Amino acid sequence: MTRLGDLERAVMDVLWDAAPAASGGVTVREVADALDGRELAYTTVMTVLDRLAGKGMVQREREGRAWRYRPAATREAHIAQLMLEALDLGGSRDAALVRFARSVTGTEADVLRAALSAEAGATGPTIVETGATGPATTETGATRPATAEDGPTGRIEDPRPGRPALDEATDR
Repeated sequence: MTRLGDLERAVMDVLWDAAPAASGGVTVREVADALDGRELAYTTVMTVLDRLAGKGMVQREREGRAWRYRPAATREAHIAQLMLEALDLGGSRDAALVRFARSVTGTEADVLRAALSAEAGATGPTIVETGATGPATTETGATRPATAEDGPTGRIEDPRPGRPALDEATDR
């Protein structure tokens, strides 16, 4: 996928926001009207949509004399692809992933953990406990599962032979 300029991103935001309600797509006029604060010419919006179609970001379908545009992929799929492309920029993917994992909030870490568990199934990586802190105590005295914010809870063993576990040493 391609990185988007400011105007392309604004147009894609209109398409992504309209996607569920307008499954048949939206017209250039509808996109231009949604971008009313930018005071763009109709032809400018038409050119941006045409370029996005050329990049494969939008699909278009003829309706009479006009075109209807809709996103080729969801916003989430686009963002995920950008993240994967960033990992391919060079250096150590493992180190970049570890740094990313350390930067997410407790809730985001929970979402990632659940997604990885669901995706991994029986053949995925194994969690190896290394100094786990156990359940954490909330302000009300209740306990909850430990999160990354509570301190080190483990490392992820790479299922490929000969690959080290992802831990602090990998991040150097």
